[in-house]
Amino acid sequence: MAISNEPIAGVAANEKGHSVRHWVVFLVLLLVVAGLIVRFVWMPRREEDREVIAAAKQQSQEKPSVEVVKLVAAPGARDLTVPGTALAYTEASIYARSAGYVKRRLVDIGDRVQKGQLLAVIDAPDLDQQVAQARSVLAQSEAAQAQMEAQAHLAQLQWDRYKVLVAKGVFSKQEGDNQEATLQVAQANVNAARSTVQGNRDNLQREIVMQQYERVTAPFSGMVTARNVDVGTLISPQGGGGSQLTSSGGTGNNSGSSGQATSAASPTTGGAQGGAMFTIATIEPLRILVSVPEPYAPFVHLKQKVGLTFEQFPGRKFEGVVTRTSGSIDPNTRTLLVEAQTSNPDGHLMPGNYVLATFAAVQAGGGGGVFIPGEAIVIRNGKTAVATVMNNRVQFKQILIGRDYGDQTEVLDGLKPDDIIVRTVTDKVQENVEIEPRYRTEKADTSKHP
Repeated sequence: MAISNEPIAGVAANEKGHSVRHWVVFLVLLLVVAGLIVRFVWMPRREEDREVIAAAKQQSQEKPSVEVVKLVAAPGARDLTVPGTALAYTEASIYARSAGYVKRRLVDIGDRVQKGQLLAVIDAPDLDQQVAQARSVLAQSEAAQAQMEAQAHLAQLQWDRYKVLVAKGVFSKQEGDNQEATLQVAQANVNAARSTVQGNRDNLQREIVMQQYERVTAPFSGMVTARNVDVGTLISPQGGGGSQLTSSGGTGNNSGSSGQATSAASPTTGGAQGGAMFTIATIEPLRILVSVPEPYAPFVHLKQKVGLTFEQFPGRKFEGVVTRTSGSIDPNTRTLLVEAQTSNPDGHLMPGNYVLATFAAVQAGGGGGVFIPGEAIVIRNGKTAVATVMNNRVQFKQILIGRDYGDQTEVLDGLKPDDIIVRTVTDKVQENVEIEPRYRTEKADTSKHP
């Protein structure tokens, strides 16, 4: 039997037509999606890129607007105020020269003493015995000297007799020579005895002088600012120890098994190893030490008046006078050490006080200095510089800085009045870049600068 293949061929053709339609629909959808991506993603982004490029191009072609400052001259003379420290006019630590125990202590911190006044008495029995022994040795040597002188006198008498008898021939010349030699030996013994007596006398005098050091006295008039001994303290030949008391207050004990001395009461010296017994200071007048910056050093001179302000007396002004300077600049701090003195008759001003010293009408840098905003200063190649503007173009210039007043900084060299500088240096401010300046005049406010 023959079977027809026409239905099968029709089914195949139908399936092929469906497959083509599917591909067509897929391609259409793909084109639609691609069009949507181009329309809503690529084209807006392209437009943004064009705008960014156009803006960057426009910005690169435009001059950056920068705030600048036109400088004016700083005042030719100003008051210079620098911190300082008050010191005693004379200060000395009193050490012992004899060993023993403190028998009496007659002064304490805060006491005013006069030159030669007795501060303490040291009980030194060993030294007293050495003085007694030296006296005995001296007496013994003086007795020996008297004995030698008597023998020499007898030898002299015998020699006088022998000279006459030898001349008459009663005794031989040999016997006369023997008597003369005996006289010379006796005289030599006398000379030796005299030297021994003198040596013993000098030794006794030395022991007596050392014995006088049992009495500790003030070398000059002043105030006791530290006391490191008390009655019964063991004293070495170089100092004393035991309880310490300084002008900062409090007592302490550097010996014993319990506790440690308080930091307020324990000086770095003291102890039986040879610390100071007392410290005495003269506070009338009072010395003031200040460090003057190098640019101002040439304008500080002897007998110059200095205004002084102490924190413990706010609002009260004191006056001092420059008495000496170090005469050289410290290479580490670039400052000149200056000493001034001020009267302190009532003793209210104390050594160690913090002081502000003001030098009136001091001019630094030989004139022509200017003040600039502190924010204008930059560091270029390790050097201090500012961005100056000439013909609307930036040029960095090295400067020499004076004093810093916080909101403003003094420039001693590198700038002059009427110069124009950039107030705040940003990334836009580069060497030889042309800018659009926005002017602002910077005036030196002398009321802010001491």
